[in-house]
Amino acid sequence: MKLITKLPVTLAVLAALCPISSFAQEFTQEQIDQIVAKAVDKALADREAKIEAARVKRTDPLVTPQVPEPATAELAIPYGVKFTGYARYGAHFQAGDQKYVGVDGSYNGTSAIGRLGNEGNGGEFQLTKAFKSEAGAIWDVGVMFDHWGDEVNLKKAYAGVTNLFASQPNAYFWAGRDFHQRPQQGINDYFWMNHDGQGAGVKNFDLGFAQLDVAGVSSVDQCNPEMIEDGDNPSRISCTGSSGTGDSGNYAATSKLHGIKFGPIDFELYANYGFDSKAIDSDERSKAWQAAVVLSHTGDNSLNKIIARYSDHSDNSVYNKTNGLHTVYTSFEGSYKFTRQAQIEYLLAFHDYDNDDLPSDNRRNYGAIVRPMYFWNDIHSTWLEAGYQRVDYENDGDNKGWKLTLSQNISIAMGPEFRPMLRFYVTGGQVENNHTTRVAGEESTQLDSFNVGGMWEAWF
Repeated sequence: MKLITKLPVTLAVLAALCPISSFAQEFTQEQIDQIVAKAVDKALADREAKIEAARVKRTDPLVTPQVPEPATAELAIPYGVKFTGYARYGAHFQAGDQKYVGVDGSYNGTSAIGRLGNEGNGGEFQLTKAFKSEAGAIWDVGVMFDHWGDEVNLKKAYAGVTNLFASQPNAYFWAGRDFHQRPQQGINDYFWMNHDGQGAGVKNFDLGFAQLDVAGVSSVDQCNPEMIEDGDNPSRISCTGSSGTGDSGNYAATSKLHGIKFGPIDFELYANYGFDSKAIDSDERSKAWQAAVVLSHTGDNSLNKIIARYSDHSDNSVYNKTNGLHTVYTSFEGSYKFTRQAQIEYLLAFHDYDNDDLPSDNRRNYGAIVRPMYFWNDIHSTWLEAGYQRVDYENDGDNKGWKLTLSQNISIAMGPEFRPMLRFYVTGGQVENNHTTRVAGEESTQLDSFNVGGMWEAWF
């Protein structure tokens, strides 16, 4: 309608600029019709070009790489809702003594001896929507559900904003329930810190020489479903869901300095303090703290990282406090690319668990994992993972074991970081829990494992 309205105006302007007699003499009616038709075609073409330009400018979440959380001032606002997450599901057939190869007393369950072909099913599924205000502030709201057991849980429900202040365009202010300070190692699937919960804080606050993350968070009140004899609940379960909506009474003040470089070395520093509110029984309230340093180096064909963490009255989380406990965790991990097709990942880990009040539980964990990988092409690859672990107790011997997994994979692109992936594997291993059986007054037994499986793994 706008185009039709504008055409008479255009013709009127032409008539005003040209004498009517001259116009009639120089242009036939057929020529006038051709001029009008060309004007209409050009207007339509301009309109389509503007629509296409607007469509291209608007980010399509299906073809645009996902922006890591938290959002920054340079974030391109996606059109619609982003769907992201991580999941792995499949069948795992046990033909030996252990379904998953693990050494008793391990600092990280069965994954401490290697996670390939040695992990269960589950997933995390997230929906996120971003907004941009007229003033330029960028908001995002997210919700995540996870499935790692019998229950489906609400793991995230948060909101955050960045580009709020001109002096701190990348500072990200957030509040709600979220993953929080959970740095993870991949090859042994270990969160060497974990303070998931609900609270508030700021990330990427620019100090000039470094960026600072600070927050105050609480662990979520746990809810254990139990059968009841009577009541109004038709399911006869006293509580549904594995976590509530309130705070548990276990709190943490967390901080992280990052974005620091010493020549070729990247440097990170963590410091956390744990404390309890009066929701915890006065006789049980206690405090804990931990500090950690991370040094990493990225080369043309390699990536290496050293982690060192000390915790007082806690292990990897200051939420969980044990009076008299002191732990140390150190590790060296990395990867090396010999060629585009031949690559390797590796990890050495040490964990010292020292409890002054319970010396019989004191132990030291030693672990080593190596995973050579060969990529036949962009789709098919073969991985071999070997792991060894020893748990040396202060009293009554040690537990130890090894694991070997051969996996044939089908993935979306070449490289260990690409998912989704279909994985078909066979896992063998052997464990001797000498300390465990000795304390129980039993004879030491050898556990032999042989497992076969097929699974799908993806992050998206």
